Amino acid sequence: MSKVLRGLIWTAVILIGVSAIAIIALHRGEKINALWLVVAAGCIYAVGYRFYSRFIAVRVLALDAQRATPAERFSNGRDYVPTNKWVVFGHHFAAIAGPGPLVGPVLAAQFGYLPGTLWILAGAVLGGCVQDFVILLFSVRRDGKSLTKMAHEEIGPIGGFVAYLAIISIMVILLGVCALVVVNALKGSPWGTFTIAMTIPIALLMGVYLRRIRPGKVLETSILGFVLVMLAIVGGQWVSQNPSIGSWFTLTAPALAIIILIYGFAASTVPVWLLLAPRDYLSTFVKLGTIAMLAVGILVMHPRLSMPPLTRFIDGTGPIFAGKIFPFAFITIACGAISGFHSLISSGTTPKLIRREVETRLVGYGSMLAESMVAIMATIAACVLQPGTYFAINSPAGIVGATPEAATATISGWGFPVTAADMHALAQAVGEQTLFNRTGGAPAFAVGMAHIFSHSLGGTVMAIWYHFAIMFEALFILTVLDAGTRVGRFMLQDALGHVWKPFGQTSWYPSVLATSALMVGAWGYFLWQGVKDPLGGINSLWPLFGICNQLLATVALCVATTIIIKMGKARFAPVTLLPLFWLVAVTFTASWQKIFDSNPRIGFLTHAHQLANAATPPVGAARLIFNDRLDATVTAVLIVMVGLILIESAILWWKVISGSTEARVCETPFVATRFALEEK
Repeated sequence: MSKVLRGLIWTAVILIGVSAIAIIALHRGEKINALWLVVAAGCIYAVGYRFYSRFIAVRVLALDAQRATPAERFSNGRDYVPTNKWVVFGHHFAAIAGPGPLVGPVLAAQFGYLPGTLWILAGAVLGGCVQDFVILLFSVRRDGKSLTKMAHEEIGPIGGFVAYLAIISIMVILLGVCALVVVNALKGSPWGTFTIAMTIPIALLMGVYLRRIRPGKVLETSILGFVLVMLAIVGGQWVSQNPSIGSWFTLTAPALAIIILIYGFAASTVPVWLLLAPRDYLSTFVKLGTIAMLAVGILVMHPRLSMPPLTRFIDGTGPIFAGKIFPFAFITIACGAISGFHSLISSGTTPKLIRREVETRLVGYGSMLAESMVAIMATIAACVLQPGTYFAINSPAGIVGATPEAATATISGWGFPVTAADMHALAQAVGEQTLFNRTGGAPAFAVGMAHIFSHSLGGTVMAIWYHFAIMFEALFILTVLDAGTRVGRFMLQDALGHVWKPFGQTSWYPSVLATSALMVGAWGYFLWQGVKDPLGGINSLWPLFGICNQLLATVALCVATTIIIKMGKARFAPVTLLPLFWLVAVTFTASWQKIFDSNPRIGFLTHAHQLANAATPPVGAARLIFNDRLDATVTAVLIVMVGLILIESAILWWKVISGSTEARVCETPFVATRFALEEK
């Protein structure tokens, strides 16, 4: 292809992308077609990958195709394994794509479709993809070291200590919120509870089948798992229609919380091959297949967005969570645009699998683009719903009222008409008893996805598609619980091993049980806090999760900026500095408001004060007051710690740029790769 033709093609892509963005941003009046969001995303991602990621790869990082990676140098068939780039891409995407890109955009849709869409596109291309790419490359050049170790070596001991505490904190809060999303999606739903319950023995059977019965037969195991999952969905319908059996699976939120706590403890202590590995595999192909189907459904149906570009709740009075667009839209969307959690994966298993250094661009930058597209699809799924339906599903009873009549009257009074009869008919269509007060984002996403599937991919049975969507979401959320609890256990064992060496032995069973119990107890507390919260838990816990997640991204970008400056490339530091400055502005503002804001729906301390001084305190007021003060303390401690690492980093940057400190990076010395010669 000639240079001129390539230039014309990319000019056309840029013009189409700009036009789509303009239509999304400026359109008023009739409902906008969802395809404009898909077109805008596709063009922006293509331009970002082709030009911006290439600029970073060539000018900033100077990727070297002749340099051996740790996967090649330390290849042992276990942790370090040179792997095909597309396989690594799939692994990395499956690892980073947790509930965030699905739940966050759905919750943020209370502001309208416009703020979330613009931030998902800009935040991913300029922030999230950059973080994932540079952290992955820097870990590859340091023998696959973790973010914690890189922070300790490149910034200093404070940086390493803060990174460790931040990771533990975000893991605890992340797991608690993930579990709460599952509880809110499954409470009172025998169909959904049965389907998810069946995935556990299915995963166990897959593990035994692949290890004992038919070792190495991956295709057979995949087919077996897929067929059994589909049967579980169909079987769930039969269970829900059978009163005697259905009652076993019709559980309250507290009962589900206890079951998930028991499950989390058991899953983190059994052998990896028995549950974690097969469940990861099961969730991976279900996840990728579902996202592909959703993309096809949107292209076939090209639905119109019922949600307006901006709603009345941009003033901060939103029912799902309180707070204005800045900063709360950004910390709510979180993973769909930039996620600190990704830096743990980019400095975890993935750098130990990279075969060639140049492949970090595809895996790091490209995988985050794929996750951002998932967030765009989640936005579409939420916004194709009628606004009244969307708010009826997502608003907690403490805001709109405990009865269908009260809730619909409140929501209709906001200017979003909805009736109890409409909601009852929708609940029957998807096979649920009620869809009111299903806070957490997952049910709203499932209803939107079922609407798209049932109108585009054949069949009109929304109930099957709805519970398929619930299974899809809950399956990999529980996978995050499996893996996250295990990772947290490893980190606790590593720390406690400095106190007493036996605790540092990851295979010593008393240590396994004790540290697993500590980790489950930590995230279980936040889960129980959310279950007992009259506002649904998401109102307070999701912003706290978003703050922690973005603070971890702040730490990762501090490490990245430090390394770039120490490499003698300070002129390119804005690549990571600009998203770093934005995250500092967002997270510090959000943290201040969550701690001190005078609105009790926003400020933890104000809400605690209101409860303490109420003439007739609600049931469990003492617990709620303690939880508010705990949340405020956690937020404040995290802000202080990240503030310390920012100060330490800025001082180091100044010393290196001024020449008062030697700019020395802790890279592994260059070793030539044999793969380049083999390819020739």
